[in-house]
Amino acid sequence: MSPLDIAIVMLVSTVGFTLQGAVGFGMGILGTPILILLDTRLVPGPVLASTMLFTLALGLRERRAIDISGLRWAMIGRVVGTAPAAWVLAALPADQLSLVFGLVVLFGVSLSVSGLRVDPRPPALLVGGVLSGVMGTIAAVGGPPLALIYQHAPGAQVRGTLSGLFFFGTIVSLAALLMVGRFGWAELQFTLAMLPGALFGFVVSRRLATRLDRGYTRAGVLGVATIAGTVVVVRYFLGGV
Repeated sequence: MSPLDIAIVMLVSTVGFTLQGAVGFGMGILGTPILILLDTRLVPGPVLASTMLFTLALGLRERRAIDISGLRWAMIGRVVGTAPAAWVLAALPADQLSLVFGLVVLFGVSLSVSGLRVDPRPPALLVGGVLSGVMGTIAAVGGPPLALIYQHAPGAQVRGTLSGLFFFGTIVSLAALLMVGRFGWAELQFTLAMLPGALFGFVVSRRLATRLDRGYTRAGVLGVATIAGTVVVVRYFLGGV
């Protein structure tokens, strides 16, 4: 990668992790469409690895607000969804899967806007965890399913609970990527390039999170999910440009 490419990686990671620290997710869904244009090895491994470290710090920051019971159910679903995702990642074209996931995210947003409410109960958390495992392992985009379930929760609970899930979930996903040969020395080097952005985003997001906690968390979650789904779908129909 050229110095310019590295600078772009650092910039994207800074913006993505700032958003993730404020809303609870965002690095994967905003960073993936850009990073994959620079080098396909940036996704999903390096995004997952840097997210693992970031969510550890964010989870500790919001530890008092974590929904422990919900986290357990979602984690079970995440593990269940990771295994088939690793197989799919090794066998099928990722662009077709991205289209499906983009449409699913947009459908989830439309349900939220319609007034329907999905409470964070075990059945919903299991399904959300499975979708998070599949989407996160294939494209490092595991946030929207569970973020939509927790959209009515306090901001700190959204950030803390999602961070707990992402920390343990990314460990499982990275192990699966190692098994199918999708994470090695090159991906580790790319991960290091994202860490400065992760550190800066963690510091800056604290103030932004305080503003979102004034009743704007739900709007932030739905806005991020809408942007993510639209970018993925449009990118697919433009032929991956």
